[in-house]
Amino acid sequence: MAPGCGRIGVVTDSTAGPPDPRALLELAVSAAREAAALVARGRDTAARHVTTKSSPVDVVTAVDAASEELLVRHLLAARPDDGVLGEEGAARDGTSGVRWIVDPIDGTVNFLYDLPAYAVSIAAEVEGVVTAGAVLNVATGELFTATAGGGAELASPGRPVRRLTAGRPESLDRTLVATGFGYRVEQRRAQGAVVARLLPQVRDIRRFGSAALDLCAVAAGRVDAYYELDLNPWDHAAGALVAAEAGAVVTGLSDGPVGAPMVIAVAPSVAGPFLDLVAELHR
Repeated sequence: MAPGCGRIGVVTDSTAGPPDPRALLELAVSAAREAAALVARGRDTAARHVTTKSSPVDVVTAVDAASEELLVRHLLAARPDDGVLGEEGAARDGTSGVRWIVDPIDGTVNFLYDLPAYAVSIAAEVEGVVTAGAVLNVATGELFTATAGGGAELASPGRPVRRLTAGRPESLDRTLVATGFGYRVEQRRAQGAVVARLLPQVRDIRRFGSAALDLCAVAAGRVDAYYELDLNPWDHAAGALVAAEAGAVVTGLSDGPVGAPMVIAVAPSVAGPFLDLVAELHR
């Protein structure tokens, strides 16, 4: 188990020097568990209060907003000098050097349809570098955690905690790839064309509908690679750390920064050819 994950509700002193990543992770986990309980309670009535954002298929529910409000309240009660960035509008500059990047429900469409892949995602960024992350799949109870330099772990209900290690496919044509699509029609058309060219060169394609869980799937060896364009920090901050700490190569397009404009996580055994292929397909 990630250090400290068994203890919750501990207030962290945000003025006592550089924060311990394990203490930040402990706080992230306690907040994620509380928010996940709220999200689970709201699932049956989720369809009653739905609005849209960037397009008619980019949905947000009242539960998303309530979950984010809870997360911010929980985190800042423990560390009142920290900053926050959230998907549903939470934005606060802090003075401690720590910023929490939160996604109250990553995979809102899955949540709306009761597909069991939607998560609370929380990352702690210290002086601009993500040092702790937790991704909790609300539907299954699986908890993915990582600290910078401390490795990544998966805690599943009823099963022993296990250390995560990315897969090692022997070749590109044996590589199982996950991806996701944007919300605008013209964007989806272009992304679909890329998938059509990618599919004959890899084992197969998977599309789960949650960037955070896709990245954790790479960490757990459930898929061998993942790529997606135009994600926001709350989509990938925690999951990218989990994948990297499990040994995956995490990067952007053509060795660019992660998330600008793409997030890629891939097993190290096929990183070279996969990164070259993705770059070629997106030229």
